[in-house]
Amino acid sequence: STAMNAFTVDNMPGALAPMGFFDPLGFAEKADEKTLKRYREAEVTHGRVAMLAAVGFLVGEAVEGSSFLFDAQITGPAITHFLQVPDGWDALIVGFIAAAETQR
Repeated sequence: STAMNAFTVDNMPGALAPMGFFDPLGFAEKADEKTLKRYREAEVTHGRVAMLAAVGFLVGEAVEGSSFLFDAQITGPAITHFLQVPDGWDALIVGFIAAAETQR
């Protein structure tokens, strides 16, 4: 019964034909089960953060100049919005990200 439930990279979610398990940089070669599951968790988490960032980028374009945040002084293309945030806010954002990462 334990042989049937043995952990292998080929039966991880996402290992699909015709590619199978995709690891071009070889991170999984020396990793144990716990490490591989942590890698998978980090991959999913960072993918979700990237999706939220893309939505935030589009929302920033849509509400430009009409937001209650920072007295609606942040203007221009969304790519320049982060540079216009007042001093200190970037450290707060990085602090929240670091706190979330350490709790994972």
